[in-house]
Amino acid sequence: MNPINDPMTWQSLLPWPGAEAHKHARGRLGVVAGGALSTGAARLAARAGLRVGAGLVKVVCPPDAAPVLAPTLEAVMLASFTNADQLAALAQPMDAVIIGPAAGLTEATAAHVAALGRTGAALVIDADALTLFRDRPGHLFACLDRDDVLTPHEGEFERLFPGLLTKGREAAAVEAAERGGAVVVLKGSATVIAAPGGRCVINGNGSPWLATAGSGDVLAGMIGGLLAQHMDSFDAACAAVWMHADAAHRFGPGLIAEDLPSLIPAVLASLYRG
Repeated sequence: MNPINDPMTWQSLLPWPGAEAHKHARGRLGVVAGGALSTGAARLAARAGLRVGAGLVKVVCPPDAAPVLAPTLEAVMLASFTNADQLAALAQPMDAVIIGPAAGLTEATAAHVAALGRTGAALVIDADALTLFRDRPGHLFACLDRDDVLTPHEGEFERLFPGLLTKGREAAAVEAAERGGAVVVLKGSATVIAAPGGRCVINGNGSPWLATAGSGDVLAGMIGGLLAQHMDSFDAACAAVWMHADAAHRFGPGLIAEDLPSLIPAVLASLYRG
């Protein structure tokens, strides 16, 4: 039996700002948005990344999405790109980048993942950016390194790792992390977080209120926000999963994904030792 995800193992590693901190020192997070009719997921991830402490968050989008996003973003910055090379150039200064939420099941998204893999940013790969590699998982794994994080629910996991879940969720996540060469967050009522090398924990504070559209986008944003602050990827995933669930417990019935980012400050305050 693998250990439970206990805040005591990562609480002291959370990236609190010092007296001389400025926004660039607190980390830069990029979030790749989908087209004009698919911008909500990126906004949820971006707001969560800001709330969890990233100093600067920028949504990057196709040109048709920019007029939709511009009136809805305040502290979050915005830029547009038309091809994978432009996306890579925008991502180059970023410490972490999220791609997948409502990105689109297209070859362009696959090209964008490959381009991001050539930058120095730590990647959070979610949703569409997982599913579109269902028949060619090796192409995705070739883009990854140990700093990157995959965040599949069971359906997405089965598409990338067919049949592996028959071994059980914990063993499957551990093997998937080895195959992919990246941290794997296998989402569910008891989310499993595994890293290459065999580290694995089970999250014990899961909340049924997270069974709502968009909650996974918020989790991706939280992981990305911690990665942008240079927290170790496995520890960042463990912290984000626990805080995500704790936020849901604090709200309770009626929770929707839009509520979650505003709950993050109270969760952080409960963990702050300053």
